[in-house]
Amino acid sequence: MMDIVDYQRPAVIQRVLAGRRVAVVGLSANHLRASNFVGYYLLRHGYDVIPVNPREDEIFGRPSYASLRDVPGPIDTVDVFRDPGAVPDIARDAVAVGAKCLWLQFGVISPEGAEIATAGGLDVVMDRCIKIEHARYIGRMHWLGFGREAIAGLRSRPRSRAPRAPGCMRHRGDSQSI
Repeated sequence: MMDIVDYQRPAVIQRVLAGRRVAVVGLSANHLRASNFVGYYLLRHGYDVIPVNPREDEIFGRPSYASLRDVPGPIDTVDVFRDPGAVPDIARDAVAVGAKCLWLQFGVISPEGAEIATAGGLDVVMDRCIKIEHARYIGRMHWLGFGREAIAGLRSRPRSRAPRAPGCMRHRGDSQSI
């Protein structure tokens, strides 16, 4: 049985984010679609985004290709915004074109596709958003401390300070509060 955590390792994600040429399979020209938002984000952060969608001629002023096999030149990452049932064929295409990584977005979970890509020598990231991971490890969330365990959801209890004068308020929850 597949353990999805095996496909969400921070070291692999960080290595994959260093690749600058990303083919986005299922990229939509519709501004309301997640794929459009993610593709635009990647463009704004210096990635070479290659639209792969047979229903579109052009997205972001770039030609859209019908399949990965039609894309000229090398591909670092294949970012998939498609139904999980389409992933095995996309994984085969990613292996055939010599991509380095198969990245499956949130909810795109395909054990068969992951197995095909892994057997073909590709890194696989599954059920993660490339935009969020970029922000976590490279972008502004990184600058704020996310991804470095410097910021956590739990607050530490304040350390007690100098002794208080009689009659001063104590910490909430202290049974001796005035």
